[in-house]
Amino acid sequence: MKIIEYEEKYLEDVRDLLVELEEYIVSIDKDNLDQVHEEYREKMALIHLKEVNDENGKCFLAVENDKAIGLIMGIIPEYDEFDYLDYKCPKRGRITELIVSKNARGHGIGQQLMNTMEQYLKNNGCEYVLIDVFAYNENAIKFYSKNNYHSRMHVDIKKL
Repeated sequence: MKIIEYEEKYLEDVRDLLVELEEYIVSIDKDNLDQVHEEYREKMALIHLKEVNDENGKCFLAVENDKAIGLIMGIIPEYDEFDYLDYKCPKRGRITELIVSKNARGHGIGQQLMNTMEQYLKNNGCEYVLIDVFAYNENAIKFYSKNNYHSRMHVDIKKL
């Protein structure tokens, strides 16, 4: 297994991984709000890859036998005027996606992807990394906690 930067020849694998992640999120969503729209597979990978390209980001793939079995995407958002007004955070990166195929989990691939992305962000002057984690994704919360991430904000929801 090796970690590489995204190459277009792996687009179908990226689509498969993102669908696998979204199907998992749907399966644990206690509010039943998430879905895998019929256009999800076709469009979502392209949306994420455009964001990575537009916001000084990277997509790294874990590849084994010429197949992507894991991915991580991260961006470095611009610090805008709103940020300066109420937030004194230094330059920060944001991890937008992390998935290791269920058949490849438990071998440290997620850790290698995380280490690679954190190094990229650090090399680009980021002092912090942010990641949104679905509240019902207990496995992800444990993984990030083990990697010294902690909650800073909570989003609450109420059905009307």
